[in-house]
Amino acid sequence: MKPREFKLKSGTDIILGKNSENNDEIVKEYCGKKNILLHTAKPGSPFCIIKRLNPSKEEIKESAIICASKSQDWRDNKKDVIVHSFSGKDVNKREDMKSGTWALKSKPKLIKVKKREIEEWVKKNKKED
Repeated sequence: MKPREFKLKSGTDIILGKNSENNDEIVKEYCGKKNILLHTAKPGSPFCIIKRLNPSKEEIKESAIICASKSQDWRDNKKDVIVHSFSGKDVNKREDMKSGTWALKSKPKLIKVKKREIEEWVKKNKKED
């Protein structure tokens, strides 16, 4: 299964997993690298990888909005969503971890994505993948 792909306003590409196995595939590819990865604080989210080193704050925020819009937290609650931001160097997977689950070596940065931001993005991007 191919991951979801989006192009940010800046032209930077991001990819998001579609399920736990797809999340594992894309995180394995970027594990140990400096790329920024995103995932909601609550389970049931795609991992989002920004395919550019040193993305701007605007690119990280836009990616967080997209990640949040595809999460179970948004689907189930329709409220603000907290997204974790971290480097691919900060993730690892132990053998006992289930598919789609990764451990962080350090505290992630927290990005609060507001309900209004998600609704605006969804409205502008009606096309489903």
